[in-house]
Amino acid sequence: MQRGYYMISPPNPYSSGDVKMSDISIKVPFDIVQALRLPPDTIQAELQQELALALYQRGILSSGKACDLAGVTRWEWEALLGARKIPRHYADDELDQDIAYATSGQ
Repeated sequence: MQRGYYMISPPNPYSSGDVKMSDISIKVPFDIVQALRLPPDTIQAELQQELALALYQRGILSSGKACDLAGVTRWEWEALLGARKIPRHYADDELDQDIAYATSGQ
């Protein structure tokens, strides 16, 4: 059995130096990576997407930030939530605010 790790590091959209941000790398044991039934060139993107979905579903990450972590567009994120049957976190008061804004003509 080969030992080693596969590093997963999300891209840093704030790499310009204007915003201080820390990247986090996740170590995945090599034997686990080998066991994944995914094409090797999709592993990082797939794992980031799975992490984003799990954190959003648990209420730990907002939809917008989870979308960023997943590395997909807003439309792709919404389609992914629908395909996984993950309910959106949308409270009644937010719906009331959206309806009021839409009917105000602004």
